[in-house]
Amino acid sequence: MRLGFAGTPEFAVPALERLARSAHTVAAVFTQPDRPAGRGRAVHPSPVKKRALELGLTVLQPASFKTAEAVEALRALQLDVLVVAAYGLILPPAALAAPRLGCINIHASLLPRWRGAAPIQRALLAGDATTGITIMRMDAGLDTGPVLGMREIEITPRDTAGSLHLRLAVLGGELICETLDALAEGRVQEVPQPQSGVTYAAKISKAEALIDWQEDAVQVLRRIRAFNPSPVAETRLDGAQLRIWEAELTPADARAAPERAAPGAVLHAAPQGIDVACGRGSVRITRLQLAGRRALTPDEFILARRLAGASLTSS
Repeated sequence: MRLGFAGTPEFAVPALERLARSAHTVAAVFTQPDRPAGRGRAVHPSPVKKRALELGLTVLQPASFKTAEAVEALRALQLDVLVVAAYGLILPPAALAAPRLGCINIHASLLPRWRGAAPIQRALLAGDATTGITIMRMDAGLDTGPVLGMREIEITPRDTAGSLHLRLAVLGGELICETLDALAEGRVQEVPQPQSGVTYAAKISKAEALIDWQEDAVQVLRRIRAFNPSPVAETRLDGAQLRIWEAELTPADARAAPERAAPGAVLHAAPQGIDVACGRGSVRITRLQLAGRRALTPDEFILARRLAGASLTSS
């Protein structure tokens, strides 16, 4: 089939690479306009644009598809399917109808659970045991279209948003190719999403990254995992920002009666980890970073900073 591909971040790159190697033809790649990034605010191409150019593919960067000109440019490509993966721009009905067989989305959850912008982080925050990839025909709703394919994976106790992102991105590339092959051969069955079990994955805000030590240890740990690598969970040490990259539940044989300590109190600081009391239980921090410094292991951190009697706060 003759395909278009619409995507912007790293999540979309494995799917683009798989499609470029497939029996189908990628006629054009759509990605968001180049934007300033980093400390110098230099203009950078998206990861999808960078990889598409390396693959020798045509790249188009409309600011939106709300204009007649943008929709006409899409129609002129005479696509069979437009594959969409974390594109970040809304496709109005005229754009959705432009390809012969419509637009197909690679979504990082088991729909209808976690429709919306941040399904990976929300699954971790909620403590879900599984997640996966859904291949869905796009309609005018928010991730409401019928399902063409779905594959489930386990969320491990060590998964962060970063590790889960990588696994799902690769899985999305595999499943979209299988689905397109089946679609070309007339083997796809479209299944409407159930009306029950719908949840929404709202966009992550920076404010959510601030740890509330009144929460129980399990929820604090979920927050740390969900916000690694971005925006990174954080707390305050003597009023200064302290980013928490990695942590685990404090081992049962090392717990120091956290129920008698105020939430946020440092219970123990040792090379193997820094134990902090929560509303219930405690967590052991294993990688942390002061503002403007590099991330450190606990043994590195306690050499430079005394933590005896210290307390971590939310403000």
